[in-house]
Amino acid sequence: MRIFVFLLTPCDSGKLKGKVVLDVGCGTGIICLMAAAAGAEHVYGVDNSGILSVAREIIKLNGYEHKITLIKGKIEEIELPVEQVDVIVSEWMGYACLYESMLQSVLIARDKYLRPETGIMMPDRCQMLVCAAED
Repeated sequence: MRIFVFLLTPCDSGKLKGKVVLDVGCGTGIICLMAAAAGAEHVYGVDNSGILSVAREIIKLNGYEHKITLIKGKIEEIELPVEQVDVIVSEWMGYACLYESMLQSVLIARDKYLRPETGIMMPDRCQMLVCAAED
């Protein structure tokens, strides 16, 4: 849960109330659930892996199937049923911001779907600190 804390803080969770949210690389749908619980009007989760069947079950068991729509495919290749979203959430950083990074996909989603001027990306930055060491 290293990245998801931004949805749990009262300051940030209020940004989702009444908004249409896109979760890029939603995996098991945990961020989708958190966004819906924080008051999002509707959440679209996109993932290209087989875990989406598990995500559907998790969402159904939590009673959010009316607020969360899961779409199988790559964000670069699918079309959302809406033209724009208010918020994009994603754990795009991968391991140490380098391995398995989804930044390129998130940027494509931003350019294609995020509402200009008022759209929000969460998280919207990262910081990497590097220190050289010698034995």
